Amino acid sequence: MELTGPKSIEAFTEAQQYIPGGVNSPARAFGAVGGNPPVISHGRGAQLFDLDGREYIDYVCSWGPLIFGHAHPRVVQAVQEACTRGTSFGAPTLAETALARQIVQMVPSIEMVRMVNSGTEATMSAVRVARGHTGRDKIIKFEGCWHGHGDSFLIKAGSSALTLGVPDSPGIPRDIAALSITVAYNDIGAVQQVLRQNPGQIAAIIVEPVAGNMGTVPPRAGFLEQLRQLADQDGCVLIFDEVITGFRLGPGGAQEYFGVMPDLTCLGKIVGGGLPVGAYGGKRRIMENVSPLGKKISQAGTLSGNPLAMNAGLVQLQMLTDPEVYTRLEQVSQQLEEGMAANLKKLGLKYTLNRVGAMLCMFFTESQVVDYPTACSADTGRFRRFFWEMLKGGVYLAPSQFECLFPSAVHSDADLEQTLRVHYQALKAVR
Repeated sequence: MELTGPKSIEAFTEAQQYIPGGVNSPARAFGAVGGNPPVISHGRGAQLFDLDGREYIDYVCSWGPLIFGHAHPRVVQAVQEACTRGTSFGAPTLAETALARQIVQMVPSIEMVRMVNSGTEATMSAVRVARGHTGRDKIIKFEGCWHGHGDSFLIKAGSSALTLGVPDSPGIPRDIAALSITVAYNDIGAVQQVLRQNPGQIAAIIVEPVAGNMGTVPPRAGFLEQLRQLADQDGCVLIFDEVITGFRLGPGGAQEYFGVMPDLTCLGKIVGGGLPVGAYGGKRRIMENVSPLGKKISQAGTLSGNPLAMNAGLVQLQMLTDPEVYTRLEQVSQQLEEGMAANLKKLGLKYTLNRVGAMLCMFFTESQVVDYPTACSADTGRFRRFFWEMLKGGVYLAPSQFECLFPSAVHSDADLEQTLRVHYQALKAVR
């Protein structure tokens, strides 16, 4: 039975004539769950509304950044005011400095920061800076971690955990892929072995401190600390991809949450209050090599530091300095986790729930999920049916088993109660 309304179906059908797959990012096509996606008309607070007038409680929240929900009045006002002064200048503005200063004040390891236009640009730039700074070419990345669609990141592991990577997408030269070595997340022994086998060749270790793109997968105790130690010993650069965790796990992101400081940090999404933006920053001695300084490592962009995004981001980050925001965010996330666990218990199910702060995922597996292979033990067919049951009940989740729920500070108690009622019924329908 088609659950998507006729206006959404018509709009999506037309979109497919002009946009590959009808979407500008693949997950929106609902490839993992089948069917037609609802086409969104607008959002308000914790709610989304589609073209057919259907209302959903939103746990995608633009894939994480909307901690204050959709169309928060202060963010809207900041964008409107910026628009009246001009949408883009390609020249310095006070807003760039104000947002950069705010980021430096909030994120412990960042001493200097450069604005870009997306999380992908941030990770691509950070790796280039690491290579330019160290004079080395290879990087270590982790299976199941997503760092955007840059050539260095769309790399599969080889036949063993320690072989050089092979392209995961047409269009990536094998010579580039060979510079990325993919190992299992949470496997510190594999990292040690790569470093031993490639002495003086690794420019960077890049990691999501909490994996958020194979579901929510926390780091094992000591994993991040050991990565810090190994990077120091080897002389390579430790990069935290905090596009998801940045400001979501706390005002200082995952590095503050876990007390481990990287050399470079990648940010995105929330830095612009949900507008297109990203940033990367870190130690001054590394960032002072970015053009036009030092070694003049190249990174540029006409829209980098766009005034609309800078003003929206500044307002949102200033709002996040209120500790009560994170108190509420933790309350919402904990209530969801406890309610889901209670529903599982009532139905005699033992599916795995992983939560770190305001990142949450229920895996349709009884196995403990600690890395990509264990995440892949989840029953995606059952998730597919569960997803549509949740959507039918008015709860909008990411259309993949391997994504997080992103609670916001504006989800109300009534939203949570309805979500958990629908959750129980959906589990009951698909168990």
